[in-house]
Amino acid sequence: MNTWFKKSFVLSAGLALILAGCGAKSDHAATNASQAESNPAQTADSGKKLNVVTTFYPMYEFTKQVAGDHANVTALIPAGAEPHDWEPSAKDMAQVKDADVFVYNGIVEGWAEQALSSASNDKRVVVEASKGLNLMEGSAEEEGEEAHAEEGHDHDHVLDPHVWLDPVLAQKEVEAIEAGLAAADPANKADYEKNANAYIAKLKELDTEFKTGLKDVKRKDFITQHTAFSYLAKQYGLTQVPIAGLSPEQEPTPDKLAGIIKFAKEKNVKTIFFETLVDPKVAETVATEIGSKTDVLNPLEGLTDEDKQKNLDYIGVMKNNLEALKKALNE
Repeated sequence: MNTWFKKSFVLSAGLALILAGCGAKSDHAATNASQAESNPAQTADSGKKLNVVTTFYPMYEFTKQVAGDHANVTALIPAGAEPHDWEPSAKDMAQVKDADVFVYNGIVEGWAEQALSSASNDKRVVVEASKGLNLMEGSAEEEGEEAHAEEGHDHDHVLDPHVWLDPVLAQKEVEAIEAGLAAADPANKADYEKNANAYIAKLKELDTEFKTGLKDVKRKDFITQHTAFSYLAKQYGLTQVPIAGLSPEQEPTPDKLAGIIKFAKEKNVKTIFFETLVDPKVAETVATEIGSKTDVLNPLEGLTDEDKQKNLDYIGVMKNNLEALKKALNE
């Protein structure tokens, strides 16, 4: 069973030695600009680039766009890896410790807060890009007994992390990253602001394309294998009907699967969406049962080799998602 919401993060003896003497002081789970400016990373010296560590693809892409030439940006989770189940190695933890800035989405990276605490660094700026956004809730019952309820929330619910799939909320994440980079490197604050504004302009164009493209579609509901598109659906007046829950590898109960098949037949659904990086067998099962086809709706949790060969990036993949939705919702 997928356990990405509740992991027992245990450092190995070797890792403990690596981190020994690092100090007991931990970073906050997220650092806003005003907090960080009171203790900026000592990397704003002339000619010295920030060392920025991000978690998975959207955080890497957003950060690269804002950082420009002022930072070396790396992603911990490799391309093609499914981020919900990934956990850091001792080498990864060393990168976290040495980072001037650490950027993560929040919720997806169940290991992040423990990693930041264990690999403490008093001068590191931490950006939790989704912090402060109005996060949606999903039923913990859908996720199984091992689902993790966020601190301060009802234990019957878990939070949906997939804010990056909404072009409007993605803009907010870019703004949070801009603030973090500027806090760590005040000397280049103007450039970070300029870069962020340029990328946000592209995200606004993407938002306009989604609004225009989905405004007059014939149907408003679409079936996905993974509950990843709730924010996107809400933003553009659509209804996502997920086969499984927030965890991409979770399999639906027989009753849930039967209900989805019944819904698809009644609504004459002709396309069942699955995603990259995850086995599409559940989506294919539903499609076979109702005599429909399958298509990809990419949650952008990591680029595939094929995506890279096509020189696709966040905006390119999102445009592909838009075309897939337009096609399915006009059948």
